[in-house]
Amino acid sequence: MSINNLERNYKKNTKHSNLLYQKSLKFFPGGISHNIRFFTPYPFCVKEATGKYLVDVDSNTYTDYWMGHWALILGHSPQNVSLALSKQVKNGTLYGTVNSLSIELAETIQRLMPKAEKLRFATTGSEATMYAVRLARAATRKKIVAKIIGGWHGFNSSLLESVNYPFEINEGLGLDVDNKYIKSIPFNDLDTSLQLLNNVKEELACIIVEPILGGAGCITPNNDYLQGLQEFSKKNNIIFILDEIVTGFRLSIHGAYKMFKLDPDLFTLGKIAGGGLPIGIVCGKNEILSLSNPNDKTNKNLICSIGGGTFSANPVTMTAGLKTLEFLQNNKKIVYSKINELGAYTRKELQKIFDENNADVKITGIGSLFNVHFLNNNVREINNATDVALADKEKLRKYHFALISKHKIFFLPSKMGAISYQHSKVDIDKLLNSTRSIIESKIL
Repeated sequence: MSINNLERNYKKNTKHSNLLYQKSLKFFPGGISHNIRFFTPYPFCVKEATGKYLVDVDSNTYTDYWMGHWALILGHSPQNVSLALSKQVKNGTLYGTVNSLSIELAETIQRLMPKAEKLRFATTGSEATMYAVRLARAATRKKIVAKIIGGWHGFNSSLLESVNYPFEINEGLGLDVDNKYIKSIPFNDLDTSLQLLNNVKEELACIIVEPILGGAGCITPNNDYLQGLQEFSKKNNIIFILDEIVTGFRLSIHGAYKMFKLDPDLFTLGKIAGGGLPIGIVCGKNEILSLSNPNDKTNKNLICSIGGGTFSANPVTMTAGLKTLEFLQNNKKIVYSKINELGAYTRKELQKIFDENNADVKITGIGSLFNVHFLNNNVREINNATDVALADKEKLRKYHFALISKHKIFFLPSKMGAISYQHSKVDIDKLLNSTRSIIESKIL
């Protein structure tokens, strides 16, 4: 089946979605409210989601591996979370003042991640990383921020640099064309990274890095790369920030920093910590977070304003996050062994299928996360965002779209997949068999 036939099949099965997408163009730029959610010819429109399934307005049911931007580790609408939310909504959705649920969630996070000596709730991951950088600049009185080439930390202006290939090109209109306060360094190349950092260390406020590059392709760190950046930071009094918005509570109940034996000064959480509702959290050492304390008289005229927003720590999000983390804590052995074993099985068997069919492919990932990269003459290994950008993205798009159109398996095209507690080996075997069918059909 050709890609044209796949599109015809998709359009035939998603007529109502098409009508709604045409209508959405009247209201939203591009018809969507998040840039990456568009895919050709148009995204289907979801009407409900339960467990591992999405159901669109045409009543097509898809096995979901996008899982709400990888946030839904327990699947869609888990019963314990849904029941708690139904009760909380009756008691109010927004108090605009302090609530005990926020204290309970903070206490739970601190118990699971003791490096969170203090924390502040926000509503998005973009806010959390923005606040982390602001705190670092406040603590050091320096301006330059180092980030990874291809690293994604949300749509905040301080970090929207070197995200998309070609990485030296400005990311878009409305941003500083010459952002002299951002230094971009290559993932998994410690020598080059340290050389670039050395050049600006006197003015360097912080280094911010994802433990694994998520949006850039699901790339794991080489041995000692993260430790090397951390050592450089400690040696030069630079704030080391670990962005765990994707990895926090995903790779383990204690986050990636425990797994990689790291000691971040600040780290950010989001996604899973919100239990399916909007959240962002900046966490870290007491002496740094205390710079934002409005009641500390020593900071009276020099407070670092990191806000939180109208909807920060709202009781509905706090309830969803608390119930999700409680479930993970009470069932950690079962949950993490299951999803991590399924992840390892998926990566191993997908690689095997592509190898047996002489397809030049590299599978990356860790734990319950995975991605597929189609190699070519320009790229033979996947070590950083440049490798991912130069791989055959069109083949990956075709592969994911074939899964959507022909097999009712949903990946956001070109993005990594996430396995939830609701998935089973039967689902993975369906993905593997569908991959064989796609290869045999000569679509790729």
